[in-house]
Amino acid sequence: MNVELQAITKRFGAVTAVQDVSAQISSGELFFLLGPSGCGKTTLLRLIAGFGAPDEGRILFDGVSVGNLPPHRRNTAMVFQNYALWPHLTVEANVAFGLRVPLRNVPSDERRTRVQQALALMHLEDFAKRRPHQLSGGQQQRVALARALVINPKCLLLDEPLSNLDAKLRLEMRVEIRRLVKQLGITTIYVTHDQKEALSMADRCAVLRQGRVEQIGAPRDLYERPANRFVADFIGGANLVPGTVRTLTPLGAIITTAFGEWHAHSLRGALPPDRKVTLAIRPETMRLGAPGAELPARGGSASGGNWFKGCLTEQVYSGDAIESWIKMADGSILRALASGPCLPAGAVTEIPFQVNPDDVIVLAAE
Repeated sequence: MNVELQAITKRFGAVTAVQDVSAQISSGELFFLLGPSGCGKTTLLRLIAGFGAPDEGRILFDGVSVGNLPPHRRNTAMVFQNYALWPHLTVEANVAFGLRVPLRNVPSDERRTRVQQALALMHLEDFAKRRPHQLSGGQQQRVALARALVINPKCLLLDEPLSNLDAKLRLEMRVEIRRLVKQLGITTIYVTHDQKEALSMADRCAVLRQGRVEQIGAPRDLYERPANRFVADFIGGANLVPGTVRTLTPLGAIITTAFGEWHAHSLRGALPPDRKVTLAIRPETMRLGAPGAELPARGGSASGGNWFKGCLTEQVYSGDAIESWIKMADGSILRALASGPCLPAGAVTEIPFQVNPDDVIVLAAE
């Protein structure tokens, strides 16, 4: 099922929760609504489900407006953040619940078959007679998914379904949910504030801020070609360095900043000299030299990239990498993410670092 949002706006009194949001979601697509708390993503999902009506704009399913249809007639299924399982019913009865309502009232034989298929799909056959309190968080999440899928919806709506799970189980369920919805070919709209969740699962994402869409695109496009500093910082985190275009080059531009000149190749649009810009530097693109080592003889863009030196003030070991905080001459702090040895606690030393010009993202200043 194709889902189209046309200039959707929703207000609650003086607060505009969703403002002029438009998007086209293709049949079978895994589409994420991504943003910080309070950005309007859950409100938008509930409007799609029919648990409220937009003040302006239209929602279309396969080209037909569903503005007058109640939730149970939209052929959607929603998995809530808290799963909303009936505590007094068994797993089997919870999954069958949607097939017993008057709108469907599926015959008992067919109902039994569909419930068994849904339980098998979610690997829950051995838990059919248990009640929700006898299940782990991951098992409860699977029951909620099975209950949503058993009614054969054309559109699956997921409201932060993994937020109550531990870190290891979240990683497992990311893979499982993507595999499942792709196997079934269901159009899926997924709300989350977790950037890694979105980057690892989505076909496309809409990044929201204060009710507005900042950018829609594939995960790699959002990460490597963010539309503005909000998207650059929210998707994966970035060091944001203000600067001014000094001159254009055949490959890009030279940007003057408070602690040196940067050569950049990744420009977005025309940036004439003297234009104020913001450089977005991903922490993992900063390659650290040996503490106390000198810069290459020519510095600047010599030896394959931008070389600078700063004061290494803090490091945090996180298993697969080390986070390093580097204080520059102007007082700004840059965060680097790289493998390598940790310095002793409390050690402060100068350290050189290099960033390839291809990894310097240049954004128009806001």
